[in-house]
Amino acid sequence: MIAVEHSIEGGLLAMSEPQELDIVTGAFGYTGKYITRRLLDSGRRVRTITGHPRRANVFANEVEIASMDFSDRAGLVRSLRGASVLYNTYWVRFNHGRATFDEAVTNSRVLIRAAREAGVRRIVHLSIANPSLDSHLPYYSGKALVEKAIEDSGLSYAILRPTVIFGIEDILINNIAWFARHFPVFAIPGSGRYRLQPIFVEDLAELAIHSARQENNVVLDAVGPEIFAFEDLVRQIATAVGAKRKLIHVSPRVALQLLRLVEPIVGDVILTREEVEGLMADLLVSKQPAIGQTRFSAWLAQNARVLGKRYTSELQRHYR
Repeated sequence: MIAVEHSIEGGLLAMSEPQELDIVTGAFGYTGKYITRRLLDSGRRVRTITGHPRRANVFANEVEIASMDFSDRAGLVRSLRGASVLYNTYWVRFNHGRATFDEAVTNSRVLIRAAREAGVRRIVHLSIANPSLDSHLPYYSGKALVEKAIEDSGLSYAILRPTVIFGIEDILINNIAWFARHFPVFAIPGSGRYRLQPIFVEDLAELAIHSARQENNVVLDAVGPEIFAFEDLVRQIATAVGAKRKLIHVSPRVALQLLRLVEPIVGDVILTREEVEGLMADLLVSKQPAIGQTRFSAWLAQNARVLGKRYTSELQRHYR
């Protein structure tokens, strides 16, 4: 649940509206899937623009599929035509082959212009907490550039800035549990006292749907009610999954070198230098009041039995 109010009148109005079309980029991905489920449950018609149009459609015939081809501007406009809201989850976590941060910014600008040309009423965009045009970290500066493109587009918008999004299919929390289950020690970069403020994926999806119904332009940090020091979070996850692991403190450089030894085993990029820097710079917490109400500690207790049983691969999810 999220800390926002819903009027009875608003709920009845939504139920009586004719079926409208919404677009979700990446409806078969992580966050996009939860947004899509909520839209379908509320009687909305959904089309996804996806880079994996031939993947198995987890929504069967309930979701229309369009290809995410940024080189075909006219095709994007056709795919967006008639939509009321564009829920945009498109981004890249790290540079991989031709998928780079610079390309992601360029592609996002193409998508935003296409949405305006297609007559989309509003865009709900998932960004990141603490983006900055001045950041030396391309993830954060790139996110800030996309936000500026949205703000300058003339479109009605809601920009949501999540920190760490937790849920059964998430990568960071699940893979911390996987490491705790499979290795005798867990290496903590630096002091481990830098913080995270995770939000539940269902809360974020609810916030996205609620934000789409508004008219005013908003920029909101999407964070949960609990803040953890990274070391405390790791210790709590390890205890929950029944893994009594020794936590050791190493330099960020050594931590990344140790991860590079494991990457060939899992066939993935586990963590990047930029992600470690962002984490250690306290960029995954917010100064705004919490919007998400689901407590990570309670969710962890309920899901510890299955958490980390399998490694979750970023490369497998997005590039294969």
